[in-house]
Amino acid sequence: MSEANKALDAIVVGAGFAGIYMLHRLRQQGLNAKVIEAGTGVGGTWYWNRYPGARCDIPSMQYSYQFSEELQQEWEWSEKYATQGEILKYAEHVVDRFGLNDGIQFNTKVASAKYLEDREMWQLSLSSGETLEARFVVMATGCLSKPNYPNIKGLNECSVPVYHTGAWPHEGVDFTGLNVGVIGTGSSAIQSSPIIAKQANSLTIFQRTPNYSIPAYNEALDPDYVKELKSRYKEYRAENWQRGFGADFDDSDQSAFEVSDDERRTEYEKRWAKGGLAFLAVYNDLVFDMKANDTAREFFKEKIAERVNDPELAEKLVPVTPIGCKRLCVDSDYYEIYNQDHVKLVDLKQTPITEIRGDTVVTSGGEYKVDAIILATGFDAMTGAITNVDIQGEGGKKLQDKWAPGPKAYLGLATAGFPNLFIVTGPGSPSVLSNMLPSIEQHVEWISDCIEYMNDNQHVAIRVDQQAEEDWVSHVNEVAQTSVYPGCNSWYMGANVEGKTRVFMPYLGVPPYVEKCEQVVAAGYEGFVLSGNG
Repeated sequence: MSEANKALDAIVVGAGFAGIYMLHRLRQQGLNAKVIEAGTGVGGTWYWNRYPGARCDIPSMQYSYQFSEELQQEWEWSEKYATQGEILKYAEHVVDRFGLNDGIQFNTKVASAKYLEDREMWQLSLSSGETLEARFVVMATGCLSKPNYPNIKGLNECSVPVYHTGAWPHEGVDFTGLNVGVIGTGSSAIQSSPIIAKQANSLTIFQRTPNYSIPAYNEALDPDYVKELKSRYKEYRAENWQRGFGADFDDSDQSAFEVSDDERRTEYEKRWAKGGLAFLAVYNDLVFDMKANDTAREFFKEKIAERVNDPELAEKLVPVTPIGCKRLCVDSDYYEIYNQDHVKLVDLKQTPITEIRGDTVVTSGGEYKVDAIILATGFDAMTGAITNVDIQGEGGKKLQDKWAPGPKAYLGLATAGFPNLFIVTGPGSPSVLSNMLPSIEQHVEWISDCIEYMNDNQHVAIRVDQQAEEDWVSHVNEVAQTSVYPGCNSWYMGANVEGKTRVFMPYLGVPPYVEKCEQVVAAGYEGFVLSGNG
């Protein structure tokens, strides 16, 4: 083997927030690690998602690393909800600050990863033609990173530009004077449509299923608030880690039915006035009790009706599903755009798209000529970026085949039959039902600590016990069934991807999950099999 292709201790796939921190931790342990990244820069989802209005839906003071107190203190966020551009600059700052750039190979995709059983090593084939070997592989590919393209007749042959919000041109797009069609009404459409509406001659939004959205009330951060929070940042982070979503949502310990109708209404109004995802934590049974959920749903229905002048149109914008079973969206004047004459909603439940013919979106109820099409159709969430790589484990078994009936992973960290392969925020972990940055850190630290333990104790390989995996998957589903989350066809279930098996993928509850991870380690990596001596 040439010097250039000599074996590494670890290969990390993806240079988003997970890959960046993973590289830093492995280097701190003195290991030879390398990150392979498809893009030309770091940032992961914040590198690719550059659509107009792209922002985080977790407050910026919480959506950041906490592994370095110096980093926490020195970085200054400008707004309550950081923009894509600011988050990307933050990622780039972290890479520069900790000297990580030379450990990342950009503009390169991992085509395949094969486990060499006789040598207990992984062999990776790259798009560059290189072959690399490593003892460990860490899939830091992100939960929302593989764009989902709808199967619409004529889409690939249409005569106008087509843009996906998850793969937006870096130079931006000017829609001034154009007739624009947006397909989809998830978060990226809700964030981008108000901005596009200001530019476009006309904006036609094609909606399959409406989503609940709450105002962001974004604003510049108050310097006094920032100073106060930074004075107790460590304690604040620890407090958040004990909350259900791992974020400061001002969680209530009251049921929605422990108060009167008037009191509940007053509390909903207060939460609405504050805005953001914290609405879901207004009562402790909102995501567990359908009757409690119905009270919030009725409140949202009224609020949408207040924001949209046309009652019939407002009704079309109200979901019939439980609030929260699809990710709650956070908006800036989304519903108000429907009061503008040049903005039109097409309800695809009533008149589905039949084809795209040249520059025309054809539905069963009419034809809509456009100058540009935006696909706001989301991602092949949780698993898509991982199964996009041809991963072969023991006995040549492909991960795509194993996960075809639904993904199985122990703690969302590793999967049986694929030794020394780790996943950051994989299916079966809180991931997208949590504040992603702390969840990423918790996973990266668990993985790096595991590798250090293995090296200290001369273990060559770590495997997931099949029964432990089955038991964990069952537990994840049991917990989910106590909630409203499986109550609709969401991307949490993989329902937005044609042909994907419907399985609820994230784990609900940050504190019990973290406790379980700690128990596994304390019991000598219970549920895993450690083998071999160096």
